[in-house]
Amino acid sequence: MKADSHPTLAARARSWLRQALPALLLCATAAHAAAPALEAEFAAGLKEESLAGAVWSEVLPDGTVKVGASGLRDAAKHLPMQADTRVQVGSVGKVALALGVLRLVSEAKLTLDTPLQQVLPALALNNPWQASDPVRIRHLLAHTSGLDNVRFWQAFSMHPAPQTPLAAAFDGGRNLLRVRARPGSRYAYSNMGYGLLGMVIEKVTGQPYERYLDAQLLQPLGMADSTFAFVSQAGAQADPRLAMGHFEHGVAQPAVPQYLRPAAQFTTTAADMGKLAQFLMGDGKLQGKHFIDPALMGALSEPADTDAAQAGLATGHGLALAVRDRHNVVGACHPGTAVGFRAMLCLYPEQDSAFFVAFNTDAEAADYERFNRLLLRDLELPLRAPAPQGTPAPTVENWQGVYVPSPSPMASMAWVDAVFGFTRLKWDGESLFLIPFQGEPKELEPVGGLLFRASDRSTPSHVLLQEDGKHVLSDGLRSYERASMLRMLVLWGSLALGAAGLLYVLVVGVWRAALRSLERGDHLFAPLLAMLALLLPLPFFYFQSYLRLGDVTIASVLLVLVTGALPLATAFGLARCWRSRGTAAEAGSWAKWDWVALLAALQLLLVLAWWGLLPLRMWQL
Repeated sequence: MKADSHPTLAARARSWLRQALPALLLCATAAHAAAPALEAEFAAGLKEESLAGAVWSEVLPDGTVKVGASGLRDAAKHLPMQADTRVQVGSVGKVALALGVLRLVSEAKLTLDTPLQQVLPALALNNPWQASDPVRIRHLLAHTSGLDNVRFWQAFSMHPAPQTPLAAAFDGGRNLLRVRARPGSRYAYSNMGYGLLGMVIEKVTGQPYERYLDAQLLQPLGMADSTFAFVSQAGAQADPRLAMGHFEHGVAQPAVPQYLRPAAQFTTTAADMGKLAQFLMGDGKLQGKHFIDPALMGALSEPADTDAAQAGLATGHGLALAVRDRHNVVGACHPGTAVGFRAMLCLYPEQDSAFFVAFNTDAEAADYERFNRLLLRDLELPLRAPAPQGTPAPTVENWQGVYVPSPSPMASMAWVDAVFGFTRLKWDGESLFLIPFQGEPKELEPVGGLLFRASDRSTPSHVLLQEDGKHVLSDGLRSYERASMLRMLVLWGSLALGAAGLLYVLVVGVWRAALRSLERGDHLFAPLLAMLALLLPLPFFYFQSYLRLGDVTIASVLLVLVTGALPLATAFGLARCWRSRGTAAEAGSWAKWDWVALLAALQLLLVLAWWGLLPLRMWQL
């Protein structure tokens, strides 16, 4: 991709006018400029967190909208972020798409209980509960369909074009759309689900979902600077008002088309998001007429159907937003991540207040929550007193044990989640303790029955429940199922033995090679060679874009070959051990240790193959 040429002075002036004029008009009409103190704190925060820039809007109780901007919209060109700069908000766009679906429901063109396969009968949906619990439209909206979140090839690919048919995202065989939890029972975030909602809109309306939503949703809402269509910073769809996306160290990345675009493709401005927030906190009327049914508006952030909600937990996801307890302020929010962007939308209907913020940097180490705190403080929202402690159920101690994510966010990563994503649940007679393998322990105070509150929350945050005889822990947005200790010990033991075996092959093999005693007939020769071959794909992955991780490339093909060769080479080494057993030459040597190490390594490699992780095919994960 060629870099843009430097504009002339006249071109700079024209560009400045195009950028500044809308902002001036905006300030003169509906929106108010952000307070200088808030802008200064944002500027300081952006610098400390190494973020390029940010835009935000605040909805005030009197109906006004304050907008603000800080930092750079293009770090390489040193162009300042402005209040009317367009940004991409990733999954925050799901909120708007959900409104589009609810508009169809309000027009009686669809119902929340319409089975998905009634609308899309050709869909290869694998639902073991189809007879009693089909996947319905409400399940897709609320992320309770039981479908997988996303596959690597759906999220990281350079193959899709802006007009690639949405069905191409689901051309992956019957197991791609396998329902892994009874529809409606558990929340499990699913980008695939919203990709399917885009297909539902197209089927019902007979037109591309982008065209329908732009005309029938965004235009009536007055969101003239927003679109579901593909917009980028370069190429045929380039928009000079769109901020450049960035990663760590200011690395720029223009937007690219994607397979699951209904789940994450949305371009907007801070002022437009203020309009959307105002509508979301209303009664569904536009110009005095019902645009969306009031009952549906009331269900936007009401988690009503999951087992956790029925057990009394109020936090969770409704038809468009999730109830979140942040810093002792309870609201309805939705986060978003796009290529080089992060965003957050939060509503506080009781106070008629809301905020939206977007950053044109996606950095793993940055503390984005600090900016949410700034906006909450600026809105002067009242803090909620923590829920008082209550008497726990006498059966609480029965829930102690080891828990694993259920369902896993990605089915292909279930082994990883089980082995490294588990958490321990311990009851000490007064409090419940969550002790994750990765992360800080968390104390949960009882608030009555099987409901508990984390010490940093004001409302009940966790619930214990039983589903089909299984012990489950849920916070409304994640569910963990108690695992058999024997099963976990087998998994951990398999990993420990396998890692030790592979380490032995590497260390002893290299040591023998250094002593020039590693010959082709050595037990470790082939396994060591296969282990060293794992390094071959690394330079190819380094020089290719991470956006191609799910594509068939030289790097990914090499990865398949070397990860497939490792268990074969290990088995070959074991066969050599078997053939040479009992020979005089082997007496008193390392043969028995070679045998044990290779056997330990092979069992782990076979376990990974059983779980679908070997050979490692990125385009199928």
